[in-house]
Amino acid sequence: MISVVGCGYLGVTHAAGMAELGHDVIGIDVDAEKVALLNEGRLPFFEPGLDELVVRHLRSGRLRFSTAYEDAGAADVHFICVGTPQRQDGTSADLSHIDAVAAGLAPHLAKECLVVGKSTVPVGTAAHLKAVLREQAPAGDVLSVAWNPEFLSEGKAVADTLRPDRIVLGVENPHSEKTLRDVYAPLIEAGVPVVVADLATAEVIKSAANSFTATKISFINAIAEFCEACGADVKVVTEALAYDPRIGGQFLTSGLGFGGGCMPKDIRAFQARADELGAHRALAFLAEVDAVNLRRRDRLVELVREQCGGTFEDRRIAVLGAAFKPGTDDIRDSPALHVANEIQREGGEVTVHDPRAMDNARRSFPLLHYAPDALTAAAGADAVALLTDWPEFAALEPGPLGRVVRHRSIVDARHVLDDAEWRGAGWTYAAPGRPSPAPVGDG
Repeated sequence: MISVVGCGYLGVTHAAGMAELGHDVIGIDVDAEKVALLNEGRLPFFEPGLDELVVRHLRSGRLRFSTAYEDAGAADVHFICVGTPQRQDGTSADLSHIDAVAAGLAPHLAKECLVVGKSTVPVGTAAHLKAVLREQAPAGDVLSVAWNPEFLSEGKAVADTLRPDRIVLGVENPHSEKTLRDVYAPLIEAGVPVVVADLATAEVIKSAANSFTATKISFINAIAEFCEACGADVKVVTEALAYDPRIGGQFLTSGLGFGGGCMPKDIRAFQARADELGAHRALAFLAEVDAVNLRRRDRLVELVREQCGGTFEDRRIAVLGAAFKPGTDDIRDSPALHVANEIQREGGEVTVHDPRAMDNARRSFPLLHYAPDALTAAAGADAVALLTDWPEFAALEPGPLGRVVRHRSIVDARHVLDDAEWRGAGWTYAAPGRPSPAPVGDG
């Protein structure tokens, strides 16, 4: 039996994935309302394909959820999947949820078992958790700790769980490695590569992966800044770079940058941990990675303001996108909502549409206006800002949209539209890092 403690994006996906691999799974969370929803087969968030997986294994009997830590006591393997947000008083990771799990789980660890962390944590967390559990758990002397970092991407978390590109096993002894290999046996037999490391190395791997991805995104956005200064076209630069096998095209898309509940706080926590270890110079470059990313949001506000004649006063702006990325309803540190809120703060009347994140956006940004579809959001707009690259927005046609706006002006923050087509239909088209010639037609 497997227990999964923490039933957010990571925990529910991992619990359902473990059930899909044939294990009996109990999910534990302190939020009684969330647990009730999950036991009814309803998710408190959107993740494509996950609801079907949860419902299937609730019905099969392999999966259930509970608020009681004692229900996890019979498990042989315990996965910790709680959040590690940025601390309110700094940039380091807040490990209070990890500590709470240790306190709640420890009294019920009365037999030999393996406690496995999946959360993204500063290096050294596993060693701390091991010391706490071995001191507090009844079976502390036969308890082992491992770290098995997750590499999920919201919007395709189910595929990332059931068809991962690698499995990292941070272990302290051969028995722990064998236990985890047994847990993941169907995936390993299917050929998924396994990397075996010590605890500290496994913790660093996830932080390094997120930091590299963030660096690549910020690199091309820095090039976009330079292109804006010299009149070059970052989209063509990117196309040429992507052909280079040393570079590749993945995550090499300039625009509005990254957001979400993981990458921004993870790179900051990585820097903070380096400072604590006296290695601040090693990761000092991540401060500029973060700064470049945040500057893209300011630049997008500038671009939209330019399209509105230099002011937002008495201007209506349609914002297409609220989620931090397509395929999710997650608005944590959403670049789109950051831009929308700043435009509204400067006097613009902002109407937002997003295919999935409307409810979350309304709760967090109640002063913005919201529309049920893109055409309604754009009605009477002086400018349209495409800020989240949902397929629905990439498929928009300039003709129908042009008939409802006040002015045919669009800012394509994600470089998903055919600029020639939109300019040919009489639109003023702008995108970060790209030249902005005048429209060539009247639609």
